[in-house]
Amino acid sequence: MTGSDYDFIRKLLKERSGLMLSAEKQYLVESRLMPVARRNKIQSLTELTCRLRAGTDEALIAEVVEAMTTNETFFFRDRVPFDHVKNHVLPTLIAARGSHKRIRIWCAAASTGQEPYSIAMAIKEMGASLDGFRIDLLATDISEDVLEKARAGLYTQFEVQRGLPIHLLVKYFTQNGDLWQIAPEIRRMVQFRSFNLLSDFSRLGSFDLVICRNVLIYFEQDTKTAVLEKLARVIAHDGFLILGAAETTIGLTQAFKSVPDKRGLYALSHTSDRVVPLPLRSLAS
Repeated sequence: MTGSDYDFIRKLLKERSGLMLSAEKQYLVESRLMPVARRNKIQSLTELTCRLRAGTDEALIAEVVEAMTTNETFFFRDRVPFDHVKNHVLPTLIAARGSHKRIRIWCAAASTGQEPYSIAMAIKEMGASLDGFRIDLLATDISEDVLEKARAGLYTQFEVQRGLPIHLLVKYFTQNGDLWQIAPEIRRMVQFRSFNLLSDFSRLGSFDLVICRNVLIYFEQDTKTAVLEKLARVIAHDGFLILGAAETTIGLTQAFKSVPDKRGLYALSHTSDRVVPLPLRSLAS
């Protein structure tokens, strides 16, 4: 791949997904795009780039974006956010939503489903404290491939061993050959949908909690700010945002303030520009 080809790929990825690649990541692009070229019977990355430059093959462009934006995930990754959900966020929302008993959660960049399913299991484990409540859990990702796996809820032995407590494996999974199938009751709690974080958020409605972890680190500063400010407009006035351990709102937007002594947890610092909540069924694709 020539330097010119790499620059084009970097620009394409930024425009289509917000992903910002540094100059020294050419090796990563080459390793991830060679399989794409082979699947499409394209002889070289130069030829692949020529096809992309033509701009007429949207399916190929989408495949390239998916290949570059698929990221690692595992169950209960960095337990701190899940402790925040269990010990602070949900108790606060339960107290505040006693009149209509509905809580909406959005898990952005859900990848192959381990994060939203971890949230679902944590909710299930809260038991009677959520009796009578309707919990709407939306999980989105830009990649249809990872969403297909997430909907299936089938994981390898290696995947269920990474972060998943053994008692939850026994309680919520059944073995299916060499794979583990997550229980239907947990799968039904999550609605998966393809969504690009560069898109308009308002059609999703509003949320009491948004989990957007390990996404902003791949964006340049202007894109980070734009995503955070769009998130602020779809989070309820007393709702919460959870970011990854290496992410922050400092220097990017004044829309959020950190929750004291709760790493990665944020609340709104203002209540303007709210959007009207939409029922989850309107999100069906």
